[in-house]
Amino acid sequence: MLSPVLPNNGSLIVSEPFMSDPNFKRSVVLLTEYEEAGAVGFILNQPSDFLLNDLIPDIKGIDFPVYLGGPVATDTLHFIHNCYDKLTSGVKIREGVYWGGNFETIKILINNYQLNPKEIKFFAGYSGWDAGQLNNELEQNSWLVTNKYNNEVIFVENEENLWKEVVIGLGPRYAHIANFPENPQWN
Repeated sequence: MLSPVLPNNGSLIVSEPFMSDPNFKRSVVLLTEYEEAGAVGFILNQPSDFLLNDLIPDIKGIDFPVYLGGPVATDTLHFIHNCYDKLTSGVKIREGVYWGGNFETIKILINNYQLNPKEIKFFAGYSGWDAGQLNNELEQNSWLVTNKYNNEVIFVENEENLWKEVVIGLGPRYAHIANFPENPQWN
């Protein structure tokens, strides 16, 4: 089923239930940049085995999980936040959601216990598409797109059921695919 919604900055793209690419199996991706030149986003529901203070030793505050943002540049760290009032930096992705900002300020806020995981999410690497690549994948029904969601979805602490919840949120036309088995041979 071709997604009736076109992607833009701040859209969520949801992988079709039987996507063969292991990087995106049952993924929910927040698009932070969508242009003719390509697209960038972060997988919201793939936690890594790392905590932020494993990667940045001078962070001593709260243990923040680090998610696998995608298969590109996995040696880089990125973040999405909803606390522009505290950071006073970041690129607005949609109302109340920002990408990046001053990392030194983040370290101070975390070390002083002034940030929590419901305000900021960290990613190792990112998801990227060249010009036309994401559009081709949409035409092949690899992704569904939504712009109608609550920002809390981005910062959910238990991401295990996120894919299923977002698919159900797409409405009755798509809700039935939320119950498809991960492997069609299991049916």
